[in-house]
Amino acid sequence: MKRLLWLSVVLGLCWACEKEKPEEEVATITEAPKIEEAYGFILNDFNVVRDTVRFGDTFGVIMDNNHVPAAKVYSAVEAVKDSFDVRRIVTGKPYVVLNSKDSLNQAQVFIYENNRIEYTVVDLRDSVAKAYHGRKPIRLVEKTASGVITSSLSETMEEQNLSASMTDRLANIYAWTINFFALQQGDRFKVVYTERFINDTIPAGIEDIKAAYFEHKGRPLLAFNFVEDPDLGVSDYYDEEANNLRRAFLKSPIRFNYRLSSRYNLKRRIAYYGYKVRPHRGTDFAAAVGTPIIATADGTVIESARRGGNGNYVKIKHNSTYMTQYLHMKSRKAKVGDYVRQGDVIGWVGMTGNTGGPHVCYRFWKNGQQVDPFLQDLPASKPLADSLKPQYFEYIAPLKEKLDCIIF
Repeated sequence: MKRLLWLSVVLGLCWACEKEKPEEEVATITEAPKIEEAYGFILNDFNVVRDTVRFGDTFGVIMDNNHVPAAKVYSAVEAVKDSFDVRRIVTGKPYVVLNSKDSLNQAQVFIYENNRIEYTVVDLRDSVAKAYHGRKPIRLVEKTASGVITSSLSETMEEQNLSASMTDRLANIYAWTINFFALQQGDRFKVVYTERFINDTIPAGIEDIKAAYFEHKGRPLLAFNFVEDPDLGVSDYYDEEANNLRRAFLKSPIRFNYRLSSRYNLKRRIAYYGYKVRPHRGTDFAAAVGTPIIATADGTVIESARRGGNGNYVKIKHNSTYMTQYLHMKSRKAKVGDYVRQGDVIGWVGMTGNTGGPHVCYRFWKNGQQVDPFLQDLPASKPLADSLKPQYFEYIAPLKEKLDCIIF
């Protein structure tokens, strides 16, 4: 009995001690918010609005929607007009607005995405707004691809899940050596190329084709992109013997799906004008509205305008001897002062000016006189300098091995 009494007293004391013991404090671990950076800003510092330019949107409308007073919008437009013309924002383009984290929720920064890589920033935080251009960080990844022609080059590219850009680039590389309208079943190709990736994950198109192999009618043709002048970034495509694959001028300002609808003809007569002689000093390439028009040679744009019967047109000076002009465009991409490379898109086929259907009238000047481009003995592009050939052959050796390892 005494033992039971003693046990109950001990248990009671233990229970009392346990009751009086203070509760242990449990440490609360709070995860720090993830820092999100983009366009050179820490997004966590702002209320972020992501949207797309809609039909009817203007810079003023977007700013008004984000609580910026009209007076401040006007002063911002004036301050940045030399760097960014706000009238040129395009429907469908994405943009980001960084708003203040206070009761005003007012736009501090406007970011307009010109394309998938380049963007323009309008910073409204200072008393005088400023605008500047930026590029998203990109990583280049080397890849390989191959294919066998079953119908057309573009369809084969689709079958291989390759972009239309690959078709255009191959056509440009081999423009003087392969007739892409006469490809045969069984013709085949291999390419070593680099692709751009934004933030390591988002594909952003082909950077360049480093090496290519095209077998047409059983004849293999190799092409290697070689930088001749690293300071200027000037490169060209050469074959395995260092011969330049280009001519100074392409035969056509349109790559695919065109029809030669009217040639250069100084004795042309037209029924509409009573069969009077109406000289045609251009060559007409008919194609669907919106078809890209390309520069047929390297040069500087000296005119880009809309005028009279020419409609929208671009004129390029190639050197002291040659100039070309491209008429009736739907719209122009090249601006006065732009230096364009052979194959660059300078506008799109349209029906502006005096024209009965969609086409580009291609005009060709030699020593100040308009001539028929098809009758000219056009020069080849500048050959690779002998002093660069040892470097070139060393450069292409590993690329040839990579091409050899690609399986069709």
